[in-house]
Amino acid sequence: MNFNNIIKPTLLLDKNKCLGNINFMVQKAKANHVILRPHFKTHQSRIIGKWFKKAKVDKITVSSFSMATYFANDGWKDITVAFPVNIREIEKINELAEEIQLNITVENLESIEYLNKNLKFPVGFFIKIDTGYHRTGLLSENYSVIDDIMEKANHEKLQFKGFLTHSGNTYQAKTKEEIIQISINSTNQFIQLKNKYISKYPELILSYGDTPSCSIVDNFEGIDEIRPGNFVFYDLMQLELESCNIDKIAVCMACPVVAIHKDRNEIIVYGGGVHFSKEYILKDQTKVFGQVVHLTQIGWSNPEKNCYLSKLSQEHGTISATDEFINSIQIGDLIGVIPIHSCMTANLMKEYISTDNEEVDHFSGNQFKS
Repeated sequence: MNFNNIIKPTLLLDKNKCLGNINFMVQKAKANHVILRPHFKTHQSRIIGKWFKKAKVDKITVSSFSMATYFANDGWKDITVAFPVNIREIEKINELAEEIQLNITVENLESIEYLNKNLKFPVGFFIKIDTGYHRTGLLSENYSVIDDIMEKANHEKLQFKGFLTHSGNTYQAKTKEEIIQISINSTNQFIQLKNKYISKYPELILSYGDTPSCSIVDNFEGIDEIRPGNFVFYDLMQLELESCNIDKIAVCMACPVVAIHKDRNEIIVYGGGVHFSKEYILKDQTKVFGQVVHLTQIGWSNPEKNCYLSKLSQEHGTISATDEFINSIQIGDLIGVIPIHSCMTANLMKEYISTDNEEVDHFSGNQFKS
């Protein structure tokens, strides 16, 4: 690839790895006879969206109505917004619902009552269930509120689709076995809900999503739909969780070297918190904000041993490195850094350069339906 035009922090995308990750999850969904509705909040790109279309994916998940508009304008017709519905966006909801199959997420009566009065077009709705993450959603045994939501919904306007959960607690797991157990616990809660309501709502589906368990678990019996997102790129957090190997990580930040401090084994790069975010993982009680790699003409190398992004301020990144690595670097060189959390990094960077020198777009947050 051509590095001559890179003058600032630039997010590199390995297209072949990305396509491989897409195919991996498509095949896993097929093998388990479940719908794959990937979460596009990770890549947020029309171009990458087209790669999914080529893999015969026709249903997607997003995290906002603005993002739904961005993808609807590129031809996506079945979109779930997997974030508790923001009723202040009713105008945008109605605009989308007129054009596509829009599915929203609810967890309280107030939203249902407002939507009953203000929806102009039919919208599908999922009830958000908390199966252990405790971020938001109704507990699976909270039947009284679930019943009230079902009964109060005007089913001409609000068409019940089923139950939706995000098992984000897998990100706190320490082992593969723990991730599998979290998935089993969530699935069991889900199946109990389905058994309770399936006779009245025979078409309801269970929609389950998180990359660690969708990558590791081999059996989705009882689940109807999976919504992983991060798998399209993976990252160091997923590597730490053992939901991928290093060869599946499809993004890397190219950072210009601006200073070298050999006396303290540090390299300063142009690439800080506004580019990476400030998420980290702990390695032997040391905060690691990214892993250092050598950039190559076809991508990047495996991580350099004992070379990592150790500190971040707004624009500065500090790399702690070995003598050998420091001696191989000069001012003005580019250093590759694999991010901790590719979703956050991609959201901050807003664009990619692929390893075959293609500019790949990214949702900016400012697109509105014309």
